[in-house]
Amino acid sequence: MNKRLTDLLERVRHEYIHEMESNGLTYPYLTAYRVAHRSLTLTGDQLAELVASDPTLLAARAGELIDDPREVANPSLGAIVTANLVSAAMEGLMLVAANREWIELNEQGEVQIEAHEYDLIRPVSGVDYAESGSKAFVARRGQTLLSRLYNTAELSFESSLEASPQDAYQLVLKTAADHAIFAPDDLAPLIVENPLLLGLRNDQVIDQEMFDGDPPAGMILSAHLTEMLVQQLIDRAIELGALGWDAEG
Repeated sequence: MNKRLTDLLERVRHEYIHEMESNGLTYPYLTAYRVAHRSLTLTGDQLAELVASDPTLLAARAGELIDDPREVANPSLGAIVTANLVSAAMEGLMLVAANREWIELNEQGEVQIEAHEYDLIRPVSGVDYAESGSKAFVARRGQTLLSRLYNTAELSFESSLEASPQDAYQLVLKTAADHAIFAPDDLAPLIVENPLLLGLRNDQVIDQEMFDGDPPAGMILSAHLTEMLVQQLIDRAIELGALGWDAEG
């Protein structure tokens, strides 16, 4: 855990203690829930910078951590990372509450939440990192990190196509695979450059059997970027006459 993330979680801890002491030490779990969500619901730019400072956040999976009603069925990358941040913060806050005897633990060391307190908890709607629920991500034009990556792949594809024009589609797939980005350290700068990437969702781009149907946020991003590169190379192959349309288009 890097300093930026450590400092952020420490601020959450201080805010929790302050709020508990200001409200008569009541509702320790509910207070932690509200403080964690309020403090860790970051804007796209803020979350992108946090991911850049600690790219391992892209290894986060949704698991059963998503409780935003809008995100449960098909969470965005931003929602997945945020849910994991909130989960980590909650663990720390419950430790604070236990150490200060604000909350009881059972024999297994699990938090005991009063039923009436639990009933007060309401799911918190987070940030729509795509800015609009129906708006699909569109790669930016111009000299961006992503456009340079795709341009390099396109040049490689054109070179290979000259030698084997009859294998155009297979070359599309091979080139896309050769230039795919999987490492969190390589993905994080792309998110900083365009935080709208945090709005991407699985949308069945990854086979459900892979990762037990719960892929890491970084793999979802990789799959989308690879899919977009495949389409760009197909379009280029069509422009060059190496691929054509069938009767059904």
